[in-house]
Amino acid sequence: MTALGSGVRAGRTTVVNWGRSASARPAEIVHARSVDEVVAVVRRARERGLPVKAIGAGHSFTDAALTDGVLLDVSAIDGVLAVDAARGRVVLGAGTNLHQLPALLAPHGLALANMGDIDRQTLAGATSTGTHGTGARFGGLATQLTAVTLVTAAGELLRVSESEHAELLPAVRLGIGALGVLVEVEVQCVPAYLLHAVERPAPFDEVLDGFLETAAANDHYEGYWWPSTATISTKTNTRLPADAPYRPLSALANWWEDEAMGSGALWLVSALGLAVPAVTPRINRLVASVYGNREFTAPSYEVFTSPRRVRFKEMEYALPAEALPAAVRELRRVIDERGWRISFPVELRVAAADENWLSTAYGRPSAYVAVHRYHREDHSAYFAAAEAILRAHDGRPHWGKLHTRTAADLAPAYPRFGDFLAVRDRLDPERVFANAYTRRVLGD
Repeated sequence: MTALGSGVRAGRTTVVNWGRSASARPAEIVHARSVDEVVAVVRRARERGLPVKAIGAGHSFTDAALTDGVLLDVSAIDGVLAVDAARGRVVLGAGTNLHQLPALLAPHGLALANMGDIDRQTLAGATSTGTHGTGARFGGLATQLTAVTLVTAAGELLRVSESEHAELLPAVRLGIGALGVLVEVEVQCVPAYLLHAVERPAPFDEVLDGFLETAAANDHYEGYWWPSTATISTKTNTRLPADAPYRPLSALANWWEDEAMGSGALWLVSALGLAVPAVTPRINRLVASVYGNREFTAPSYEVFTSPRRVRFKEMEYALPAEALPAAVRELRRVIDERGWRISFPVELRVAAADENWLSTAYGRPSAYVAVHRYHREDHSAYFAAAEAILRAHDGRPHWGKLHTRTAADLAPAYPRFGDFLAVRDRLDPERVFANAYTRRVLGD
């Protein structure tokens, strides 16, 4: 068994992702160490008639980065390549993991404008699948890209920026790996900052009734509803300058919240729920009453991200922001009616509208509803019911998380879907970068 990225395991014939929800048997696995090696691999694969898929950390729950052809691990193409201090722009290897960024950006006094709650992904994987954080005035990670360099199906380097092939930028920032292999990305950073975090449990109806207003009034806001409870754990983060007073949690308090409660208790709920489902509601109510009740100030990346020790499967949909309260209430009704014992919370977030053609927030302020299931449990019925509700509210699925959508019903959901397909035809007419997933969601 050999390591592949940070979340993927590979045997002689099979590669499995972090969530254990997708696997493949590639004909060949290549660990590229340089851009030249990526070019050589793509050219050789094309000559042999084999498809190529680049993979980073393996944190997509779908098979978006898997193939039965050549699996190209680009995680070693990382680090800072150039810095434009005046504009706050940093060029990084596309295989750079998000958790590497604090140390890489700190010497320049910079940080990401926003982050999600997991930092194991590579920049290329996170941006290509639409990873996002929360904040009504902030877009997903792909909106922070000002330029990319990719290896095309012809085995050529193509730089896309605001001044070079600018018409392609809304497509290549978030391309699901269908347009080429990203090898470099230029990120628009911001001056390093702190976040004042306030985490409190609150009544279900109170949170939902004021969710959009609270999200609009604060920099970053999100909620976690524990099924079988009437409680939503809320997180409100306010941006502060880097020289503001730093009031971190003590080591013990941090361990208790992130490890004992965030990981340990979640594992216990999941394991007990798997063995004795009837205990799940009681444990959920206990966890919801004590989890997420703290206040502290720390560097942005410490507040945004949390360790994820318990493996799970996930589906997430982006809705028109105003649809979130009704959709979550309907989901609660279905869970209660069917008597499901769900050990993982439902995650609620928001994002600003953006201009990336395949962004789940393209053209509209969006709210996100994410459902999870312990990776050893059968997720199918729960996810199917959730997907039906979220689709009915004009939802768009996260490209890196489980869903059943196809090109036929996705095309009407994205006004620039046809434009993206035209770029795909231009950059990869022979479908060198196609796999089962891209054929399902983009067509042949």
